Amino acid sequence: KLAERTSCAVILVEYRLAPEHRYPTAVDDSYAALKWVGDHVIDIAGREVPLIVAGDSAGGNLAAVMAIRARDNNGPSIALQVLIYPATDADFNRPSYTDPENQLLLTRDGMIWFWDHYLPDPSCRSEPDASPFRAENLSGLPPAVILTAEHDVLRDEGEAYSSRLQEANVPTDLQRYTGQMHGFFTLLMLHGSELGFQQVVKAIKACIVRTAKAQSTSNKI
Repeated sequence: KLAERTSCAVILVEYRLAPEHRYPTAVDDSYAALKWVGDHVIDIAGREVPLIVAGDSAGGNLAAVMAIRARDNNGPSIALQVLIYPATDADFNRPSYTDPENQLLLTRDGMIWFWDHYLPDPSCRSEPDASPFRAENLSGLPPAVILTAEHDVLRDEGEAYSSRLQEANVPTDLQRYTGQMHGFFTLLMLHGSELGFQQVVKAIKACIVRTAKAQSTSNKI
């Protein structure tokens, strides 16, 4: 659906999963895929196009981590990061975690279980590759589009990450979807899903136009 509505090539990374393959396997697999795509953009798309990372929930965590890793390791140039109700911080005591109205498709206990299987050692959960919110420096990252859901335990950490990006002067578009729960973006029967898709599609198309203009200006210099 996203490929159809943006006319973009969409690459889905089948990174290895916990608990069989614990942190940082998913991060390493994702970054290896990102580098491969960066090296083969023309082969994939037929021309130079902007590289965008995107993901929801755990995938949103990895997309945010990819943006930081690429910056810190002279990796592929990322034009946009799309983070859909991302997991950004292993802190289970934020108000959105403790609100009884948010214990729906994803619960506080569920998130604790996921973290315990993904990264059992709590002392390592503050590493930027695990909790991007904890990264010391977020400056120089690509523009971000962040979607959160009102009734989602991950709401507060997604919005807190947005605040940190804005403080670091990273252009950031945050939208909280009122009345929605975790997972709404992929529940296509929900009206909120369509609204979320519209926001993401608009952001991607704007990124493509912005990149094309920048390339055109560069070619004239």
